[in-house]
Amino acid sequence: MAERTAPLVALEQRIAAAACDGVSLRAVPFSTQIGVRLEPAGPAAGRVAAALGVELPTANRVSEATGRRLLWLGPDEWLVVAADTDPQALVTTLSEAIGVDGCVVDLSANRTGLELTGLKAHDVLATCCSLDFHPRVFGPGQCAQTLIQKAGVLIDQRSDNTYLVLVRPSFAAYVAEWLIDGMAGLAADLSVA
Repeated sequence: MAERTAPLVALEQRIAAAACDGVSLRAVPFSTQIGVRLEPAGPAAGRVAAALGVELPTANRVSEATGRRLLWLGPDEWLVVAADTDPQALVTTLSEAIGVDGCVVDLSANRTGLELTGLKAHDVLATCCSLDFHPRVFGPGQCAQTLIQKAGVLIDQRSDNTYLVLVRPSFAAYVAEWLIDGMAGLAADLSVA
């Protein structure tokens, strides 16, 4: 079996070198990502919440427990994201909880992550994404599916100054380059000020 290669391994040095004014970017490959579809008012919702140890979030919200984040993607769709979890074990646990009242799919290879951290991280995102990241509008515990330029992404705000951008591996370098460019623009603006 071939060893896995992170989608952004070729850009690791550029990503590390892009840090400026307390804003940094790092690749977060190989996280466990499990898609869950079920009727939120149906019998499986409570069983899944019990299995995960957290209630199902609603409307662009995130719930978190035991190192797992549950992101709302739509009225009947969620994504469970975990760093150090065996995907198959989590799929089995969730499948048993859901039974025939929904579905569970391992999506771990579907997206890779980029973590943007720092006081001006929302300013960097604003250079390439049309969402309003001002703290009055978008804050910790929220997520949104949107575009960074022309690439579909899922953005999870993990804390006041930390965002996880989940993107398909084939668009990872494209999104990373936009974020690096946004960081360079921020650095240039700060040097002029």
